[in-house]
Amino acid sequence: MEPILLYDTTLRDGTQGENISFSAEEKLKIALRLDDIGIHYIEGGWPGSNPRDMQFFELARRSSFKHARLAAFGCTRKPGRRPEEDPQLNTLIASGASVAAIFGKSWDLHVTQVLETRLEENLAMIRDSVSFLRRNHREVIYDAEHFFDGFRHNREYALATVAAAAEAGADVIVLCDTNGGSLPFDIPPVFADVRSRLGRVRLGIHTHNDCGLAVANSLTAVTAGAVMVQGTVNGYGERCGNADLTAIVPILSLKMGRPCMSAANIKKLKSLSRLVGETANVVPLHGRPFVGRSAFAHKGGVHVSAIMKTPEAYEHMDPGLVGNQRRVLVSDLSGKSNVEYKARELGLDLEAGGIDSRRIVAEVKQLEQSGYQFDVADGSFKVLIEKLTDTFRPLFELESFRVTIEKDKDQPCQSHATVKVRVGGKAEITAAEGYGPVSALDNALRKALGRFFPDLDTMRLTDFKVRVIDGNRGTAARVRVLIDSRDQDHIWSTIGVSEDIIEASWQALADSFQYKLAREKALRSNRQEPLPLKMA
Repeated sequence: MEPILLYDTTLRDGTQGENISFSAEEKLKIALRLDDIGIHYIEGGWPGSNPRDMQFFELARRSSFKHARLAAFGCTRKPGRRPEEDPQLNTLIASGASVAAIFGKSWDLHVTQVLETRLEENLAMIRDSVSFLRRNHREVIYDAEHFFDGFRHNREYALATVAAAAEAGADVIVLCDTNGGSLPFDIPPVFADVRSRLGRVRLGIHTHNDCGLAVANSLTAVTAGAVMVQGTVNGYGERCGNADLTAIVPILSLKMGRPCMSAANIKKLKSLSRLVGETANVVPLHGRPFVGRSAFAHKGGVHVSAIMKTPEAYEHMDPGLVGNQRRVLVSDLSGKSNVEYKARELGLDLEAGGIDSRRIVAEVKQLEQSGYQFDVADGSFKVLIEKLTDTFRPLFELESFRVTIEKDKDQPCQSHATVKVRVGGKAEITAAEGYGPVSALDNALRKALGRFFPDLDTMRLTDFKVRVIDGNRGTAARVRVLIDSRDQDHIWSTIGVSEDIIEASWQALADSFQYKLAREKALRSNRQEPLPLKMA
């Protein structure tokens, strides 16, 4: 069997997703990480469509790629124009990319009603464009756009379009489910027909997720003979997204016996997912298969008791294979197994400390009754269990804070916060503004602690959620605040509960900072480095 080639289009098709955009520099950062993880082809963008993508290719020419080949994306020549005179095709050459990926129309509806040209002219456009790129010494990947829709409506014409690309010398012909409407059982007969028409030409697959089947369709295509799979990191893309490479890679390599990446690189998938999500400024999807934070999370007491004996009882694979880790959640559904497992995970030995885990279970259940939710707040649970075991050593203590909000006529609200904290016996008072009261508090606390702990520069808040616990009391209702925070390689969540939304926010915010500083201190202790505490 031929090895499966991975073709990443995060930097082009992925950016067509809503609210996703990358600068040229960010694209280069992601491309270098994709190269490091072993992706075979990286589609850098459409240089003929915008200056930013051309800038990316200029930056890429000055960089060194160890493994991947860069592809520039474009379309076939315009109707009635010679390829040598077509600006789009010439821009692909000017990009310097060794691979040209061009798309052409496979669906007669698009040819006659969108391009408004003749069916014969479209075939000539495909042949001329592929031949031109081949004459200019480019590897050509031909994307047969809307192929499955075209095949359903006019089978013979769809097959004629890919035959034109093959005759002109395309290296790989990719069958595209551009509208994402195909089902897994649609894929094999189409591949069989194309294979019988084209012979030994290498085929690829490009799917969209409009039916939630992009990954399934891609994998089915591999079983039908595809040797190239196109997709994006985290499945980013237009409408419902593209096939998610963070799921496709481990399934191909670990489940189907079709290795497409080394075991060492598969372990980098979770960090790659985080990098791309962070660069796109998209909140991580915890339930994402394989790389999501909840992909190997266990909450039910029966489940936890079982995995403590044999993990495969409730896990389909070792989470470490994809760079993830097992997580045990603690909630009002928890038993002793959850608490004991979680304590060990946090580096706390309840047995050695003579702590009765049943006491902790009872406390957790009581707090959850009052509105806390520890299964989504690992950071706060760590602080709680340290307090209950008398091992909590706060790295800062609050003396006081004050938050003010001003509103003048039609002007936007202005928020200010003043915070007084004590660190190592020294008091620090700082003030800051923010886009709201919690933002101002965050900025003021960060400013105060940053004078003592420079490592806080790596920490940022990624999500802030407020939930009303019981709406019967109206504006006097108790609220739950959840904050997600992260640094370069770790994500944690904290929680606060109060009738006062600012108080609840402070609880979650303070726990987040305490967790970060304690974790950094533990890491430095393991490396035998002092915590960089500097007295301001």
